[in-house]
Amino acid sequence: MSATTAQGGIFTISGRQWLILLMVQLSNLLFGMTITLANVVLPQVRGTLSATQDEISWVITLNLVATAVATPMTGWLASRLGWRTLLMTCVTGFTVSSLLCGFAYSLESLVLARVGQGLFGAPIMPLGQAILLATFPRHLHATALVIWGVGSVFGPVLGPIFGSIMTEAYNWRAAFFMIVPPGIAAMVCVWFALSQHTERTSTQLDWTGFIALSVAMVAAQLVFDRGQRLDWFESTEIALTTAIGLVAFWIFIAHCLTASKPFLNPRLLLDRNFAVGTVIAFVMGMLSFITLVLFPSLLHDLRGYPDSIIGSLLAARGIGNWMAFLVIVPLTRIAPRTAIAAGFLAQAVAGFSMAQFDINLTFFDVFWTNLLQGFGQSITFTPMTVVAFATLPPHQVTEGTAIFTMMRNFGSSLYISLTVLLLVRSTTENYARMTEFITPYNRILTFPELPAVWSLDTTTGLLRVSNEIQRQAAMIGYVNAFYLTATVAALGIPLACLLRPRPN
Repeated sequence: MSATTAQGGIFTISGRQWLILLMVQLSNLLFGMTITLANVVLPQVRGTLSATQDEISWVITLNLVATAVATPMTGWLASRLGWRTLLMTCVTGFTVSSLLCGFAYSLESLVLARVGQGLFGAPIMPLGQAILLATFPRHLHATALVIWGVGSVFGPVLGPIFGSIMTEAYNWRAAFFMIVPPGIAAMVCVWFALSQHTERTSTQLDWTGFIALSVAMVAAQLVFDRGQRLDWFESTEIALTTAIGLVAFWIFIAHCLTASKPFLNPRLLLDRNFAVGTVIAFVMGMLSFITLVLFPSLLHDLRGYPDSIIGSLLAARGIGNWMAFLVIVPLTRIAPRTAIAAGFLAQAVAGFSMAQFDINLTFFDVFWTNLLQGFGQSITFTPMTVVAFATLPPHQVTEGTAIFTMMRNFGSSLYISLTVLLLVRSTTENYARMTEFITPYNRILTFPELPAVWSLDTTTGLLRVSNEIQRQAAMIGYVNAFYLTATVAALGIPLACLLRPRPN
């Protein structure tokens, strides 16, 4: 008889454990819905609030920065408030922030409400993960994480589908209002599921480490977000922000190595699997949301797809996630390192295939590449999480999940800024190069086969030519962004070899 069978399988899960699992799934459903929903409505928000491509990206990036900054506080907040109070506060604040997103009247107010979503939503995923790892026995961790993953994936799938439907039927504000009903349901579920988990302990927060780390992360994000518009280090603001970020990061490192009880315990990184798993989580974060940022604007601006079609295409990632659930448990138990490498390989293939798109990309092209990427994401995530925490002592799990999630979110926010920067620069440079060929002396432009609307003799014709060059230049920018994504995924494959085999 196998060890797993002797210890008990999925049928040994108690009613209380099932209720906790349902509660964690519903909470993650909220978080996942807003991630994909915000990306679907970005084109409409950009038009309503008169924002540029790089300005509207702040709606995504500052939300992720707020999430990354608040995530490490999960362990301290959980001990001070207890599981029930903390999760109830987070779900309530997250729901109210979503309501305020729908009432936003300017880009600044929307960004502020999205920051609120990030701050309140930050503890939801690491706390839920810690609750599962603490509630379920170790031999059921893979099963519990997979079942929890179903709920986590359900949100990103429902987000673009229902968000696009609400946007087309009403407007983008209705998409945010849609979050409120499941938020209320999640509050009720948390109240009953964690009724026995209200104990608190008096712990101190290392404010020096927390503030230093927060300043360093915000500074890094601001440099990547505003550097392009302010001409990088020619700008006093960028130079000053960089200096502040470097000093804050140095203070954080020095303080962690010398303080008796630092904000983030560096001894956690002495565990090889957790240290390597944290690096993999950072890379996974870089790959998690970037296509959700790129595809809505690509399909809306360059192809003219309606919101409902865009939502359906982005939901293909969720279908890929669901397909992975059929094989993820046995792969995690038998060959977790192979599963991680295979997941990164699938994402690299998807990214390289996206880089082969041209302006005439089809529904099928977008669907199968997003499906493959979603499949690779799920194949990587569960074994990565199980192996990373397999050798970590139980009393360090909550702090470990906070670091783990923080690195994922920070990787997402930084990479989104980097990719948007690449997109904007590539578009601008290629537009400048291609317009050099639009002259009366270019014989190709005199061919009768060219569309009559592209006439260089009229202002309208020149405008149409300029718009077409802009479309082609933007497509080259998207292709370069997809190449970068494929490269990052490929670089993640060797990291799986550094993990130690999961102990029996």
